[in-house]
Amino acid sequence: MIRSLAAALCLSTGLATAIVTPLHAQDALRSKPTALPVNDATPAPRDTPYPGTIRLEVDATDTTQRIYRVKETIPVAQAGRMTLLMPEWLPGNHAPRGQIEKLAGLTITANGQPIEWVRDPLDVYAFTIDVPQGATEIVASFQFLSATQPNQGRVVMTPKMLNLQWEQVSLYPAGYYTRQIPVQATVTYPAGWQAATALRGTKTGDSVAYETIDYEALQDSPVFAGRYFKPVDLGHDVTLNIVADDADELAYKPEQIAKHKKLVDEAGALFGAYHFNHYDFLLAITDEMGGIGLEHQRSSENQVEPGYFKDWDSGKALLDRNLLPHEFTHSWDGKFRRPDLLWTPDFRTPMQDNLLWVYEGQTQFWGYVLGARSGMFTKQETLDAYANIAARLDTAVGRQWRPLEDTTHDPIISARRPKGWSSWQRSEDYYNEGLMMWLEADAIISKATRGRKGLDDFAKAFFGIKPGDWGQVVYNRDDIIATLNGIAPYDWAGFFQKYVDRPTGETPKGGFFMGGYKLVYTEEPNSFTKAAETAGKYVDQGSGIGAIVKNDGDISSVIWDSAAFKAGLVVGAKILAVNGNEFSPEDWKAAITAAKDGKTPIQIIVKQDKYYRTLSLAYSGGLRYPRLEKTGEGEGSLDRLLKPRT
Repeated sequence: MIRSLAAALCLSTGLATAIVTPLHAQDALRSKPTALPVNDATPAPRDTPYPGTIRLEVDATDTTQRIYRVKETIPVAQAGRMTLLMPEWLPGNHAPRGQIEKLAGLTITANGQPIEWVRDPLDVYAFTIDVPQGATEIVASFQFLSATQPNQGRVVMTPKMLNLQWEQVSLYPAGYYTRQIPVQATVTYPAGWQAATALRGTKTGDSVAYETIDYEALQDSPVFAGRYFKPVDLGHDVTLNIVADDADELAYKPEQIAKHKKLVDEAGALFGAYHFNHYDFLLAITDEMGGIGLEHQRSSENQVEPGYFKDWDSGKALLDRNLLPHEFTHSWDGKFRRPDLLWTPDFRTPMQDNLLWVYEGQTQFWGYVLGARSGMFTKQETLDAYANIAARLDTAVGRQWRPLEDTTHDPIISARRPKGWSSWQRSEDYYNEGLMMWLEADAIISKATRGRKGLDDFAKAFFGIKPGDWGQVVYNRDDIIATLNGIAPYDWAGFFQKYVDRPTGETPKGGFFMGGYKLVYTEEPNSFTKAAETAGKYVDQGSGIGAIVKNDGDISSVIWDSAAFKAGLVVGAKILAVNGNEFSPEDWKAAITAAKDGKTPIQIIVKQDKYYRTLSLAYSGGLRYPRLEKTGEGEGSLDRLLKPRT
């Protein structure tokens, strides 16, 4: 039977029913609710003074059950609806990381009588109350149930030390800029403990009454306290406050402290100004309290493994020594100068992370430079670190589809959860790829000015303004470009479009080849890679066969589209045997080396969950470890960059 052309087309595409049955013909078969309006009743922040000073009392003595107990007395100006907020969007975290799930036992009273509170269903960090007539203040009492195990979150309290972060133990009234809310905090610590913070206070027994300060600055002034504690003066009103699991971790050599003092000197020489009235490094040497590296305007929270001073020349200590230079740099980059959309008037307003390639990328850049200039790293160790960074970034093949700018949203997208294919998904690459981009920018400036200028000049012009000011000055991309053009005219807008806005083939390496070096691969690990392998207990052949394998055979990383990927390896699987022998790091490396002839694939037995597979790895590239090799004669821009300035 011959059908019409239209009918034939409908049948051939399977769309006949859809075409002849209008959507509205199905309405009788489906109930359809109407959307209700979304009503955000929380008042927007206003830049006006809060009427009164909050009194915050924290009992931090329960180090066994790890419970902070809080009493907060909040003045009120009038009766009626009031909203109290727990901080959600936390500076330095670049994401909504407030631990609302750990707030418990909340009761609110006025004139000794309980007040009912209701959690806002649109914002679970918000609690609404009705303040009764005649009340001049309300009292909120609650506990912060800090983690007792790492699977509950970061451990912030142990029998020997604690890390008190004010956003965990306080609520604040909605409707005001947080810098307009005065707070006077008092903390009771375990008997005999000492505490350090950027705040200053008066100690009575085991309690410290801190100075009245605005809520924004309070949140930016966390506390480290502990049984074993030692402060060290580094000059320029900077103190290194050391808290440790054991008393012998507090012992140091004068030459070690001299490097920390030089770090402070070199930072001052670099930026030309300090943006604090005093600064407190909070350094915990511990494997009991959870890890942290978090910046603040007048302090930083830092955790390193035991042996920081005792095993100064060990691999783990070498890796840890990059932490303080990085977090110190943030006092200028990220805290004083801050991207305009990362600065917010309160801790409820969402942050926008687009300029983290400056905030974190340039801080990563200066952290390594200051580490070299101060002697925290040797020059060679710094060059080895650069080689390792560049090689690792080159395995991030996800740059083919995901530009650097998009990785700045990763703190919100993935919240640092583990990824199965991180080389393809990408992660927070704005740190190290930002470093590489700024390394190239330094080389461009040096070349354009025949070595007379470099990124140091940008640092002074951009971060060195307003000496002594420990507020915030915001910026945008145009401000960055204008300052760079004031140092050395160049197509900086195009530079950032190329490396930030668009997918790229590989990480920027102009800082190497213009600076007098090139990235090469050898069969022996450099000092930084060797330290990382030793500390992490793994074999890193991400740049070779395409896998990082733990010393026990567990696969912790597989590079997308590498030889390991094509053979079917996956994160979480375990290599049990290599070429008929039980897995060991030595046999694994030996098998990779032996396969260089290209004739015999590597035979491995892999266990994934409860399944076993025998696989052939077709790879003949041998062991590949990165290092920088000098090109040409004389001093290049990279050599000049790493030279001390004081």
